[in-house]
Amino acid sequence: MRYELAVGLRYTRARRRNRFISINSLISMIGIAVGVWALIVVLSVMNGFQKEVRTRILGVASHVQITSLNNRLVDWRAVAQIATQHPRVLAAAPFVQAQAMLSAGQSVRGALVRGILPAEEDKVADLGQHMRLGSLEALKPGEFGVVLGADLARALAVLPGDKVALVAPQGLVTPAGVIPRLKQFTLVGIFEVGIADADAGLALIHMRDAQTLYQLGESVTGVRLKLDDLFAARTVARELLVKMPEDTFASDWTRSHANFFRAVEIEKRMMFIILGLIILVAAINIISTLVVAVTDKQADIAILRTLGARPGSIMQIFVVQGMLIDIIGTAVGVGAGILTALNIDVIVPAIENALSIKFLSKDVYLIPELPSDLQSGDVISISLMALALSLLATLYPSWRASRVNPAEALRYE
Repeated sequence: MRYELAVGLRYTRARRRNRFISINSLISMIGIAVGVWALIVVLSVMNGFQKEVRTRILGVASHVQITSLNNRLVDWRAVAQIATQHPRVLAAAPFVQAQAMLSAGQSVRGALVRGILPAEEDKVADLGQHMRLGSLEALKPGEFGVVLGADLARALAVLPGDKVALVAPQGLVTPAGVIPRLKQFTLVGIFEVGIADADAGLALIHMRDAQTLYQLGESVTGVRLKLDDLFAARTVARELLVKMPEDTFASDWTRSHANFFRAVEIEKRMMFIILGLIILVAAINIISTLVVAVTDKQADIAILRTLGARPGSIMQIFVVQGMLIDIIGTAVGVGAGILTALNIDVIVPAIENALSIKFLSKDVYLIPELPSDLQSGDVISISLMALALSLLATLYPSWRASRVNPAEALRYE
């Protein structure tokens, strides 16, 4: 073992004459551990929320959506066939999408109407798994059935079996003027995915009924695709565009919900910076600890210099002492953070039961539980940041130790 390392470890382990140094070292160690622990837990929870919301969004939206410039895709079967030939495309389903007004009794609500083929829709979205009443299979061509989001059905005060009038914005031109097209539908199901836009504003009908209502003939609005890897959506969309007709374009889920996911990423960065300040404060505390230690050990430094120790060796001794504080604090913080992130579904309910409180009420929050998604990349980046900040914090006190004049230090010894 190099003597620089041996002396640095001995200084750290030795019982100190100056209690201030010991207390300051302990505070620095605790600060680093708390900062690392908080960062790992918070980023894991934010990753969990992002994953949960992404799963819910993709239960309604598709990974990739192919449409035409005028929202009328005539030869959609050819488009679907070209798309399914891509090795990453698992399934394709046509759809018709348009605006409409729904009314039942005295209640009127605007909604986004989506015409689907139930058997094909189950392959590209998870709406079938979120049915509260009825099923998507109840949508039969020509029977004019409708499936509504839970909030939309509640606003219209309807239940399965009730009649809902659907008013299309495209009107019929008559001598008396333009008359809106109106068709009565029967509610056959209610879904709830936990996304406000879908639960409060989406109505599903059979694609044939939608084509009839909106006078599209055999045309559709577009084709929805499901991929084997949702993070490859942007790449697949670009690759498919090369093979598609000129009047078509493709959009992926990262573009259709870009603002939301960009906001989440910004929040994660800001939380990383804010909680990183805890580690920075602890690292600055290491500076004061080592400055006091250098002052306390001036005689020892002078003796080592007279024995032939180089200034660089003296500097390494105090770098070892400071880094040992950081390594122990980081290791404790990483261990505590990983244990907390992996068991947060047990820890949070236990705290709620002990304090008789509810952090996330079902009446207020979309996701009433704290999800956690621990990612190794976050743990590694947090650990490296803590080590880097502490290393920088040791440089000035260590350099100051290397500049101690032996004659001055031993004058009053």
